[in-house]
Amino acid sequence: MAKLTLPQLERHLFGAADILRGKMDASEFKEYIFGMLFLKRASDQFDAVREEFIRRWVAQGKSRQKAERMADVRDFYRGDKFYVPDEARWRYIMNRSREKNVGDMLNKALGALEHENIDALEGVLEHIDFTRKVGQSTIPDKRLQQLIDHFSRVRLRNEDFEFPDLLGAAYEYLIAQFADSAGKKGGEFYTPRGVVRMMVRLVKPQPGQAVYDPCSGSGGMLIHAKEYIDEHGLDSSDLTLAGQEYNGGTWAVSKMNMILHGVLNAKLENDDTLADPKHIKNGELERFDRVLTNPPFSLNYSIADMKHIERFKYGFAPETGKKADLMFAQHVLAVLAPDGIGATVMPHGVLFRGGKEKKIREGIIKDDRLEAVIGLAPNLFYGTGIPACILVLRGTAPRPPERRGKVLFINADREFTSGRAQNYLDPQHAEKIVAAYEEYRDIPGFARVVDIKELRENDFNLNIRRYVDNTPPPEPQDVRAHLHGGVPKSEVEAKAGLFRAFGIDPAVLFTERDADYYDFLPEGWKATADRLPSLAAPAEERLREAFFDWWVRHCKRLIELPDTHKVMEVRAELLDSFVTELQPLGILDRFDLAGVVAAWWGEAQYDIKTLGLNGFEGVVEGWLTTVESAFALDEEDVEYWDKQKIAAEKRKARDHRVVPALIPDYLAELEEAEAEYAELNTQLKAATTKPSDEDEEADEPAEDQLSEAELKALKARTAAARKKVNALEADFLPRLRTSMESLDGDSCRDLVLDVLRSQLSVRLESHTAAARRLLEGVFRTWADKYAVTLRNLEAQRVAAAARLDAYLKELGYA
Repeated sequence: MAKLTLPQLERHLFGAADILRGKMDASEFKEYIFGMLFLKRASDQFDAVREEFIRRWVAQGKSRQKAERMADVRDFYRGDKFYVPDEARWRYIMNRSREKNVGDMLNKALGALEHENIDALEGVLEHIDFTRKVGQSTIPDKRLQQLIDHFSRVRLRNEDFEFPDLLGAAYEYLIAQFADSAGKKGGEFYTPRGVVRMMVRLVKPQPGQAVYDPCSGSGGMLIHAKEYIDEHGLDSSDLTLAGQEYNGGTWAVSKMNMILHGVLNAKLENDDTLADPKHIKNGELERFDRVLTNPPFSLNYSIADMKHIERFKYGFAPETGKKADLMFAQHVLAVLAPDGIGATVMPHGVLFRGGKEKKIREGIIKDDRLEAVIGLAPNLFYGTGIPACILVLRGTAPRPPERRGKVLFINADREFTSGRAQNYLDPQHAEKIVAAYEEYRDIPGFARVVDIKELRENDFNLNIRRYVDNTPPPEPQDVRAHLHGGVPKSEVEAKAGLFRAFGIDPAVLFTERDADYYDFLPEGWKATADRLPSLAAPAEERLREAFFDWWVRHCKRLIELPDTHKVMEVRAELLDSFVTELQPLGILDRFDLAGVVAAWWGEAQYDIKTLGLNGFEGVVEGWLTTVESAFALDEEDVEYWDKQKIAAEKRKARDHRVVPALIPDYLAELEEAEAEYAELNTQLKAATTKPSDEDEEADEPAEDQLSEAELKALKARTAAARKKVNALEADFLPRLRTSMESLDGDSCRDLVLDVLRSQLSVRLESHTAAARRLLEGVFRTWADKYAVTLRNLEAQRVAAAARLDAYLKELGYA
């Protein structure tokens, strides 16, 4: 049986969401999907454990009947083995799904599952109510039956997964999809994972520590803290994860998220953190080594409702006016262990608002509890387009001597990738921010270490631009060059490093005018600009050769993975060596290079995990399963997926990265056939389109009008071209399967390595092209400014005026 792949499971879960989408808001139906997934997973894995018990006892000589009775005894299921009672088992649910009151049946199944596993699930599943009214009605039985049928399509046992954490990864994907669909409400339970990963890297959790999120949402910060330790080859089994979430439904989602990630001992509480913190030990606030959080922005709060007032030693912000932000920051400070580190997302207002909030800032800074202020780009978070910042906070123990009495300001509001509806913090941006924080030094236009004395002089105003202004300098304008032409040598020299990174001496792009100015070459600036790519080509080729040489020497660590299983050690070595070996070529800086590898790893990580567990053959089989499962979709069976969506899934599968590596000749043949059909179809449409009244001549046919015989022949050729395309499309899977089945062990290895190398190469080429476009942009800016002088413009104006006068005279107006 083929292993279940991540794209396959993601498609399955997204299809489940489509059953309910449109009937209610994503924030309303997400609990139903999560609950159904949890129920199916618990039942499937219980069946696997139960069958193993029965097999073992039968092998020991017990009768099948007795073994089955023993396998239903609750006490055999301990630790990470959930006991699933009859009414919560999937076969029971399937058998009764055609009866009435399906929602009530599902509620009873969840209740029974929670009751039998009360230690792990107390209060978790009771938040999910399949009979709850949404608007004026409940979910109809038919819709729930579709949901049950859909989840029945895929089995969710450990043995079915391509890699162990596949279900957790798919769950995170689903949470992200819900956050995207929910819009503003998505920010209540989901922080973009690029921001989360960066925050985890800032605080660097270690084995044996206690990590806490006072506004834990869906639990992503805590899970990524665990994954950070795992990624560094360390043991996360003794890590303590704790959190608190106010929204009951979101808290239930986070509990399930932890369990599906294999974390059964997380201490997650459900209540208002400001009013009633639940992590108490011996009557006092529990302390944590690391705190990571993204609290809700700009809330009102009530001092009268608060317990453990001692948390707020620096004072109270106004209770109204939506200014509870610094109250959350003080909570973080209060629960940090003496040598603890915390990172919290905050709106920019906490940095400069006056009054009581200024007093709170002052107290925090004077006690040396603020280590860094990091300004982020706008529109990174769901629910708000405003830019946010991250405060890095410390416990009460003295900071390292070189950092005492200082605050690092990082202005990273330009570090983002623009998206259609939202901006993204990509690996290269995170790499630059984390590196600046770790180095804790001045970086012009990006970071600055500020002494507390200067902060006091500024009345503890922490507005980031006050300390790090990253506004680009104004484009220089040389009056003499505007008047008389020429390009100032000073401007060329200021950008010389950009050109020399590509092996271009900028002086060869100009001719000498005098000691201070160049002229554009006699060929004209456009011709010179057009030659820039060819001038840069040798440097780019050297980078490609260096990359290929690096890959040949370091891909052996990937080859060894099925034996060593040291996935994260391989990641660290590839990232470090890639930067070390390619940075000296000068085209890309270390942040870009590190971002290239980090982004590639993020894209390929699940294939690499599969490689470590199942070898190269397992990766290839997983790719084939991913592609074939998309073509297995049938709009008659999956009635809630329309034909367009199924067609889109098939196109996406046909574009899978393994396809061009495995059957390039087929793709070329298909592309040629599609181009021929498109051309013929365009001709046919033109020939059969009735002309407009203005163009139609009553008595004379159009010169290019086809005769009846020619039109018939064109229709036949078009139909034949369409038939050829259809035949090739139908042949796609057989050709792919045949090609894959012909691979032996070495061929599988070469194919996987080729695909992984190609993915990394594409990312490197993209960053290189972006750097070259920057170079070309600089040259074109000089041309825009200085290629046409003021004297030229005046002469053109005089000539144009003369031509206008001549026209007016001809018309008799002058």
